[in-house]
Amino acid sequence: MPTIEITSLNHPGVEVFATLTEAQLRNRLDPTKGIFIAESPKVINVALDAGYEPISLLCERKHITGDAAEIIARCGDIPVYTGDRELLASLTGYTLTRGVLCVMRRKADLSVEYVCRDARRIVVIDGVVDTTNIGAIFRSAAALGIDAVLLTPSSCDPLNRRAVRVSMGSVFLVPWTWMHTPISSLNALGFKTMAMALTDNSVSIDDPQLIAEPRLAIVMGTEGDGLAHSTIAQADYVARIPMSHNVDSLNVAAASAVAFWQLRKRD
Repeated sequence: MPTIEITSLNHPGVEVFATLTEAQLRNRLDPTKGIFIAESPKVINVALDAGYEPISLLCERKHITGDAAEIIARCGDIPVYTGDRELLASLTGYTLTRGVLCVMRRKADLSVEYVCRDARRIVVIDGVVDTTNIGAIFRSAAALGIDAVLLTPSSCDPLNRRAVRVSMGSVFLVPWTWMHTPISSLNALGFKTMAMALTDNSVSIDDPQLIAEPRLAIVMGTEGDGLAHSTIAQADYVARIPMSHNVDSLNVAAASAVAFWQLRKRD
């Protein structure tokens, strides 16, 4: 694997780490040609285990024989760009976590039917745009038994660098895809839908009927306004988390963890 010492921010090949926006990395017109950046050896290892193809590495010089050695060995014959910590921080705009970044190729988008084919508990993320929340929801989904994640197009990309890092690589562990149809379309796949919202007819998430559903889609809304009224109207159930001290709601990431645990598969 070639190790390439860089001494300036204009070195050919490193622009992917510095000048391309998340949208440009994603390449919405052809996802199979899109790329993303994974950060830290642990997260990169999870992505490699999930079959993602590495393209190039950016690594602090001292980590080549340290924290990044295993990653470099696993990635085969791809460029490894290296330099001083200060230069790499100037290049990327942030201090590298554990001193290594990896550019990886995106996989083609999966169909909703394929992602949900064997699922019993799924989450629909509708309009959540904060990268930290997306990463935290994925981490909870992986840990608490969610079988698949669907995202509306207005939601943040799960392969955003920060979302990937916050998830600790969980975005590579749970099948996910984009959903371009109303949540009511999930009924045709055998799911009952449950919107998380504060309404006059909402039930507690510990309602026995919810827990007994063989296939349930948990629909989570935006950080500020929650789910649209039209989305709530389509849902088979509307549920809330019981609160104390006149607190009306939790952050969407915290609420998702509570809901995933309460509504988990019981056998």
